[in-house]
Amino acid sequence: MKLFVYHTPELTPTDSVPHCAIAIDVLRATTTMATALAAGAEAVQVFSDLEKLMRESENWPAEKRIRAGERGGAKVPGCDMGNSPLDCTPEQVQGRRLFISTTNGTRSLQRIQDAASVLAAAFVNRKAVVDYILAQQPETVWIVGSGWEGSFSLEDTACAGAIAHSLVTAQNAKLDDIAGNDEVIGAIALYLQWQDRLLELMHHASHGKRLLRLDCHEDLKYCVQMDLLDVLPIQREAGVLVKG
Repeated sequence: MKLFVYHTPELTPTDSVPHCAIAIDVLRATTTMATALAAGAEAVQVFSDLEKLMRESENWPAEKRIRAGERGGAKVPGCDMGNSPLDCTPEQVQGRRLFISTTNGTRSLQRIQDAASVLAAAFVNRKAVVDYILAQQPETVWIVGSGWEGSFSLEDTACAGAIAHSLVTAQNAKLDDIAGNDEVIGAIALYLQWQDRLLELMHHASHGKRLLRLDCHEDLKYCVQMDLLDVLPIQREAGVLVKG
C-alpha cells in the first residue's frame, strides 16, 4: 500500500486515479456528511455548483430533501441549512437526502469521484475510514484535503496525518515503505505534534478563525472529537455518498 497526501484537490495528479481516494474537509463538509449519515440521512449528494444543486434537488419531494449551502462559512440564502454538523439531528435528516454545496469540501469529492472507491473522512469518523482501508488493502490511497480556496489548511492536513499514522501503526509498516510523497510524513508530524490539542490547533487555523468570527465555537468543539461516529461515507455513484 502506498499513501499519498495532497493538501488541496488542485494538487492531485491529473493523469491518474488511485484505487481509493479519501476527501477531507474537517471544517466542516466531511464532518457534516458523516454526521448526517450517522443520523439517518438516506444519502448525501455533493455539488460544487449551487445552481445545479437547486435544479437537481427539485426532482425530489420537498419532505425528502434538505438543501445545505455554504459559502465563506455562512449559510446560502434559499437553502434549508448551512454547513454545520450540529444541524444534522435525526429529527432533521432521518430518511432524507442531503443536497450539499460548500466552498471547499464538495470540490474535493468531485475531483476524486473517478477513483475505484471514494470515502469522506474527518476526525469524527477516522477509525471507520482506517478500518475500511485495512480491510480492503488498496494498492494506492490518496488522502485529499480541501484546504481553503486552493490553499493549505492545518485542520485537513492534521486529519490526513491522523489517518496515515493509524495505517502505518496498524500495519507495523516502515514509514518509507508506505509514504508515497513527502506530504505524508509532514502530515503525520503535524498530527503527532497537535494530537492532544486539536481544538487549540483549530483556533490557530485560518478557517477556524473565520468560523469563530461567525460564532461557530460549538462547531469547532464538535469537529475535533476523534472517532465519535462509526460511519463510513462511501460513494455509491458519482457524487452520491451513502453509509457504508
